[in-house]
Amino acid sequence: MFEKLFLLVKDNAGMAVIDNPVIPVKYHEAVINEASSSIIEVLKTQVEGGKIKDLIKYFKYPAIYQAPVVSVVVNKFANRLNKYYGIEPAAAITTARNLIPAVMQQLVEQSQNGQNTDFGLANFLSKFTGESASINTLVNKLVAA
Repeated sequence: MFEKLFLLVKDNAGMAVIDNPVIPVKYHEAVINEASSSIIEVLKTQVEGGKIKDLIKYFKYPAIYQAPVVSVVVNKFANRLNKYYGIEPAAAITTARNLIPAVMQQLVEQSQNGQNTDFGLANFLSKFTGESASINTLVNKLVAA
């Protein structure tokens, strides 16, 4: 699943990373990896912090619950761009804003697609917790509510 997230980020990296003059070509792959890692880490932190219900609501109603999760990912990614790649803060936040929201939206869309089991919400959450059965039950109960 994480490999597919990387590919999803890579597919969206055109203007934000590949065609971005502030990101040297030698860093393109690493920056795409940083974006993927930022998404994974924020979502994992949400789960570990007991915010599974909020995360499920985000995946069910992304327009309503978008701001908090997406903003955290944008800021985490922008901070990494600045810290590890020397990209100025304003350029880093612009890059993050150009990439992360689109990836998060596609992630939600693919999680809602019944044919894409890799991004299914229960599967996605179980990757972070290792508790497939209890996560499936929880997701089903909360999605039905």
